Amino acid sequence: QVQLEESGGGLVQAGGSLTLSCAASGRTSSYAMGWFRQAPGKEREFVAGIRRSGSVSYAESVELRFTISRDNAKNTVALQMNTLKPEDTAVYYCAAGQRAMVVGGLSDEWRYDYWGQGTQVTVSS
Repeated sequence: QVQLEESGGGLVQAGGSLTLSCAASGRTSSYAMGWFRQAPGKEREFVAGIRRSGSVSYAESVELRFTISRDNAKNTVALQMNTLKPEDTAVYYCAAGQRAMVVGGLSDEWRYDYWGQGTQVTVSS
């Protein structure tokens, strides 16, 4: 069983930066880790994902602004968010799943088995 807990959300002005962290209890080194987000009135969407090897995938809307990283020894994953925009406002969720390790699988929400409770990110204009 894996439990995930996000931290680091908050209120930031447009153009600013935030770093989200996700701490996992249980061994997640063999799992893909991902970040998803859900804005008010919208469906949850993929943001970024990372495999054990360090290979990554990003949503087009955040590429070049966000960076995902993981520390397998510490069972943590982080999302560095730069040049934030009001449209980045959402609840951000950390997720873990072995099925997401497949090629092309990082962005598939259904491949993730474990989810955190989410952390709110609000970007003011």
